[in-house]
Amino acid sequence: MFDQILLFSIHHRWLVLLTTFAMAALGIYSYQRLPIDAVPDITNVQVQVNTEAPGYSPLEAEQRITLPVEVTLAGLPRLQSTRSLSRYGLSQVTVIFEDGTDIYFARQLVNERLQEAREKLPPGISPTMGPIATGLGEIFMFTVDNDPDHPRAEGPYTPTELRTVQDWIIKPQLRTVPGVTEVNSIGGYQKQFLVAPNPTRLIEYGLSLQDLLAALTRNNANVGAGYIEKSGEQYLIRAPGQVADMAQIGSIVLGSNDGVPIYIRDVAEVTLGKELRTGAATANGEEVVLGTVFMLIGENSRAVAQRVTDKMAEINKSLPAGVLTKTVYNRTFLVDATIATVRKNLLEGAVLVI
Repeated sequence: MFDQILLFSIHHRWLVLLTTFAMAALGIYSYQRLPIDAVPDITNVQVQVNTEAPGYSPLEAEQRITLPVEVTLAGLPRLQSTRSLSRYGLSQVTVIFEDGTDIYFARQLVNERLQEAREKLPPGISPTMGPIATGLGEIFMFTVDNDPDHPRAEGPYTPTELRTVQDWIIKPQLRTVPGVTEVNSIGGYQKQFLVAPNPTRLIEYGLSLQDLLAALTRNNANVGAGYIEKSGEQYLIRAPGQVADMAQIGSIVLGSNDGVPIYIRDVAEVTLGKELRTGAATANGEEVVLGTVFMLIGENSRAVAQRVTDKMAEINKSLPAGVLTKTVYNRTFLVDATIATVRKNLLEGAVLVI
């Protein structure tokens, strides 16, 4: 048999060479498109349901949120198991499906049951599904900080201003990168308008906190009033009522006293504040804003991280003067280092064998 193969190869050497070159070309083509990763993602098919419950103790979150959600999700097709976590102000239920289940089909099933679960939860509590990512989805981290080479005349940016740049400039652009499913922010402060009522002044005017809340809600909305036809044209009518700054908030009318209007600024202090936070981020001893990019399930981390790197270079050009982003972790470096180690080991092994 071996002699026949050898004779065939000799008599048809051009065919053998052509086949060899074709296989080599196919190998090179496949290698260039081979998804290479440093750590294979062996996470099972799961969907996380997160519910924020401010003021709820772990026991209350377990009894009033976690348990009703778990009971509602029981019996889903191809459901394997569920596990939950109840903490202060947070309930998390992880729904695990059988291997091979399409993740989007699984999320559709969970979303349908969540509509039913919302009716069993306390008012104001709304469970939401987590991003389509796994524990290995963190592929890129960066910091948003003051640029020492371009100082501002007004001084360095505050943590609140840096967080605003992250949430309104950087994050929306990164979420458009193919393969990115979520961008999380840590550190800084989220900008808020704070209205601190003075109980004594409220009592003097015969008002309550409910009156204050109702006035804020009622006077912070745009209203459409149809249109007017004239000479074959339509003129749209609208009443813009959304407040834009502290002065407009303070000018909202609560009521009247002997014909004199009572404004919010008469019974409360309107200031520019920040949301309460439970964590912070620092770099080199200075507080910064940390952004984490999560990869979509099934994507190649090396390719997605490279796209994020290219996008970050574009984003840096659009940032305000004095703001700089710096890469802290890039999965591409890990993958390249792993490939280099494998290449070195294979080369040394081949030399020793030869």
